[in-house]
Amino acid sequence: GFEPSSTRSSPSFHPRSPPAKGGRAEREDEDGPRTPALDSLTCRPPLTPSLSPRKRTTSQSKTEPPLLRTSKRTIYTAGRPPWYNETGTPFKEAFVIGLCGGSASGKTTVANKIIEALDVPWVVLLSMDSFYKVLNKDQQQLAACNEYNFDHPDAFDFDLLISVLRKLKEGKSVKVPVYDFTTHSRSKEWKTIYGANVIVFEGILAFANKELLQLLDMKVFVDTDSDIRLVRRLKRDIMERGREVAGVIKQYSKFVKPAFEQYIEPTMQAADIVVPRGGENFVALDLIVQHVHSQLEKVRRAALASAHQGQPLPKTLSVLDSTPQVRGMHTIIRNKETTRDEFIFYSKRLMRLLIEHALSFLPLKPVTVETPQGTVYEGKRFHRQRITGVSILRAGETMEQALTAVCKDIRLGKILIQTNHNTGEPELHYLRLPKEISEDYVILMDSTVSTGAAAMMAIRVLLDHDVQEDRIFLLSLLMAEMGVHSVAYAFPRVRIITTAVDKRVSEEFHIIPGIGEKELCWGGTL
Repeated sequence: GFEPSSTRSSPSFHPRSPPAKGGRAEREDEDGPRTPALDSLTCRPPLTPSLSPRKRTTSQSKTEPPLLRTSKRTIYTAGRPPWYNETGTPFKEAFVIGLCGGSASGKTTVANKIIEALDVPWVVLLSMDSFYKVLNKDQQQLAACNEYNFDHPDAFDFDLLISVLRKLKEGKSVKVPVYDFTTHSRSKEWKTIYGANVIVFEGILAFANKELLQLLDMKVFVDTDSDIRLVRRLKRDIMERGREVAGVIKQYSKFVKPAFEQYIEPTMQAADIVVPRGGENFVALDLIVQHVHSQLEKVRRAALASAHQGQPLPKTLSVLDSTPQVRGMHTIIRNKETTRDEFIFYSKRLMRLLIEHALSFLPLKPVTVETPQGTVYEGKRFHRQRITGVSILRAGETMEQALTAVCKDIRLGKILIQTNHNTGEPELHYLRLPKEISEDYVILMDSTVSTGAAAMMAIRVLLDHDVQEDRIFLLSLLMAEMGVHSVAYAFPRVRIITTAVDKRVSEEFHIIPGIGEKELCWGGTL
């Protein structure tokens, strides 16, 4: 079963689920060796997991097993979550949960169980213990004699703590001190951690500073009986921190208990939720997890759904002329009675027309050629730049055959983006791009675009590989207005090309009236 740590940890990254076999995101260039493709995206740290389980470092610089190891699973890195917001700019604000309570009340245990139950891709656990002030020689002597008050607000570096938490909330990387309770000093090497979906911040005085309170989106107070807290503190300080029984009791009576009554217990009024009995209160933990999930849903997916309602379609959108032929093919692929073979046949025809239409937006220069009859013809020619096709797997891959039939010797790349059904977010799992694409015109293909979340992530990947925004063409058989607006708002110079635009999406974010979206991943039938 789950065994909580007996010591508080310094900040650590808690990834989510094990990668699939062969799931390391690598790029194999035509003439070069494999290189970690995801690592080249500099907005965030490398995401490719090592072959050994990830470790966390406690405040005592001691290595322990992964935080989220249970009897059934250990949580590792899965796909990379979005590292930008709905405007396309790198980063989004995280949801911060603050946990407060007396010493040894079970805050870290509650934090660990919340993280496990949340099951979101990226979580940072930040402990207030990492932000104790550096003690001078006189203070160290007092601490050695159990005469220094570690439970007083003056013992913490609130300025550094607030600065670190604010940057983390903004998605920025930070350096966090590691405090050694044996020597009462900070380690020379600070830990670097990065932004996440959720930040869990815990400490005895987490609610004692007004500026700190403003950074917390949800405030939880862990209320545990004082006798239980004393027993836990005795066990922890004797076994983990090398203290004597008499010294622990002396410090508890002189500093810990009075500080709880004066500084900690009154802050219970600031809490949104009070959790009696700590980590054993499963009803309260479930309530917290449900609330966090609902808030994340509002912030991440609903923001895309409502951001651009009622706005005119952008000028960068080009829709294939709705000729009788095009409407006839749409009627076939939208009809639920259409057979699979017919659906594939007419989808391929539409894809071919779509790509032919997209090529008309490439820069063409006047050219004069001589005909076999010896006469002169004034025409157009695509001038020098290469074209690269990139499909968003899996459905986008079905458009590759139409692209290669129209563009001779075109280079192809692939990006695997899948929706995490727990968070509703797209995640980047795999990336393979040709070499030197920064000057290419890139035709980015996906069969449908509903919210635009996957397309936005793919465009962000291309931009991180130095592809120019105005040289990216997003092609799709069918788009929803929501997706068109989201992509155009985030990337106003990307050209969006489709055969039709539907007005609505369902609660499950399927396009309405839509087409046979399940059939668009017809896989090996091409």
